[in-house]
Amino acid sequence: MNATLNAHAQADGPATTPTRAKVPIWDAPVRAMHWLAVLSFAGAWLTAEADGWRAVHISFGFSLAGVMALRVLWGLVGSRHARFASFVRGPRAVLAHFRGLAAGDAEPHSGHNPAGGWAVLALIGLSLAVGLSGWLTYTQGEAFEDVHELVAEGLLALVGLHVAAVVMMSWLSQQNLVRAMVGGRKVAPAADANPRPHRGLGALVLVAVLAFWAWGMGPATPFTGGMDGERAESQERGEHGDRARRDHDDD
Repeated sequence: MNATLNAHAQADGPATTPTRAKVPIWDAPVRAMHWLAVLSFAGAWLTAEADGWRAVHISFGFSLAGVMALRVLWGLVGSRHARFASFVRGPRAVLAHFRGLAAGDAEPHSGHNPAGGWAVLALIGLSLAVGLSGWLTYTQGEAFEDVHELVAEGLLALVGLHVAAVVMMSWLSQQNLVRAMVGGRKVAPAADANPRPHRGLGALVLVAVLAFWAWGMGPATPFTGGMDGERAESQERGEHGDRARRDHDDD
């Protein structure tokens, strides 16, 4: 009898406990857009005050905004774990997630957890705001420069918070979440696996951004003008004119 019961228990076990293994979760477009956004923001931040790097700064800034615009589109029509509907939850779910963290019993999530979902939305929103304010600064001049810098500083603070949260959740879940965003695989129930990696689309996004960088940062870049550039040229012409007048007066 005991042998029969044990046999039934072993047979029922896999049916009642989801099998967890490393399965594909993040598709190629999500991973490509994530790391391109990281490089774009880092590049734009490092070249913000660098003399002679104006075209590089603008190229990185515009690519950040463009990648985030694509992420919004992919969040609406993309694969399962890329869609906003799969990870954006209400306040109750976010509070329950934080209570679980405080109690040391946070529920595992195959994709973004409820707090991470809202962080993703905030990162996308601030990235688009940085791009818009940068464009207005480029086309309209210093009137929007303070707004651009303020939004960029807010985005930097949010990025720092995001990195800290990733490190903490990696430790709590005993998973390397950074590696998961590189390779696309996480420990999750087999039923949550993403069957379509969309590698071709991910490669297309990567090539498009790299081509934009080559164009925007190359010798034929159009990003040396703008209101700031026109003011600099006007000031330079004025200085040359003043110098010429002084030379004439000296003669």
